[in-house]
Amino acid sequence: MTAPDVFSSARIGPVRLRNRIIKSATFEGVTPDALVTGELIDFHTRVAEGGAAMTTVAYCAVAPEGRTDRHQIWMRPEAVPGLRRLTEAVHAQGAAISAQLGHAGPVANAASNRAPALAPIRLPSPLGMRVMHAASPGDLERIIAAHAEAARLAERSGFDAVELHFGHNYLASSFLSPLLNRRADEYGGSLRNRARLALSIARAVREAVGGRLAITAKLNMDDGVPGGLWLDESLRVAEWLEAEGTLDALELTAGSSLLNPMYLFTGQAPVREFAAAFPTPLRLGLRLAGKRFLRAYPYREAYLLEKAEQFRARLDIPLILLGGISQADTMRLAMERGFEFVAMARALLREPDLPARLRTEPRTRSLCVHCNKCMPTIYRGTHCVLAR
Repeated sequence: MTAPDVFSSARIGPVRLRNRIIKSATFEGVTPDALVTGELIDFHTRVAEGGAAMTTVAYCAVAPEGRTDRHQIWMRPEAVPGLRRLTEAVHAQGAAISAQLGHAGPVANAASNRAPALAPIRLPSPLGMRVMHAASPGDLERIIAAHAEAARLAERSGFDAVELHFGHNYLASSFLSPLLNRRADEYGGSLRNRARLALSIARAVREAVGGRLAITAKLNMDDGVPGGLWLDESLRVAEWLEAEGTLDALELTAGSSLLNPMYLFTGQAPVREFAAAFPTPLRLGLRLAGKRFLRAYPYREAYLLEKAEQFRARLDIPLILLGGISQADTMRLAMERGFEFVAMARALLREPDLPARLRTEPRTRSLCVHCNKCMPTIYRGTHCVLAR
């Protein structure tokens, strides 16, 4: 069977995309009042103009305590008018738009949110110097329902798709982790119990908007930390999600925003730049211990491909390949290996029009050098520090 052209149209659930390139979620850092701004609209309009088929808004928390800090959008009726302006601007450029929905859980900054961070068990948090609360069954029922309501609000706002955040040790991902989840109730212990939260969220969202919006999920293949989620268990969770029919596609990721963020990004570790972005106590701590937290991993194109191929071999659901996608050859390879879509992030910060240029001139090379100095800019408006 001939592999599809990455620039051919394709469907995710009920949504037809003009090609197979998706702008993956990267927190934009331009919503100081937790509402849409002109800067956020400009950010995603540039991506839409640049040729990607769908852009992903990151990150739309389902509850106020589920934000990584209080400046992030959380889904409530007050946010709908601005979100509608955003979706209309993207649609005017011929692209689709997805809302990444999730609860930050242990990655939430309790001090910034002025609300306790939630985790599978009571844990100390390096963010805001607070203790995370163990989420009660009542908390989890509320959060599951909040995902469904957030999806309904996304539909009201004109989104084409929602992406459920099951990665990076955000709340659902932290419950999957045997390292972070040491509960003794129905949400802990066996893998089936640890997957209960993610599976319940996907069911609730499917019931709320299934058939009208595309539903995808970002799932960790592994956490990149000893004792965390690993491929064998993640594969089982992916199989359960597929069997339940709650998702239209799965985006495969890796790493822990809480414990090992560079495992996802690879490339240079911008310790000095991250330290400069924080207040004095945290700045000193990052300078002293930053190299242990922000570990450097060598960058290469399609660096998650080998792991993702294990999922491709076991699943029929459409898969989105993430990680080191910046060249036409890499996209072609992904299609040849059976992936239906590719996701780009950092390369589009430097060159939002890269997909359009790759379409007309496949030999185009991305200008992204994987220095990762864009990462610390999320606190003041995410951008490539090398772009003119």
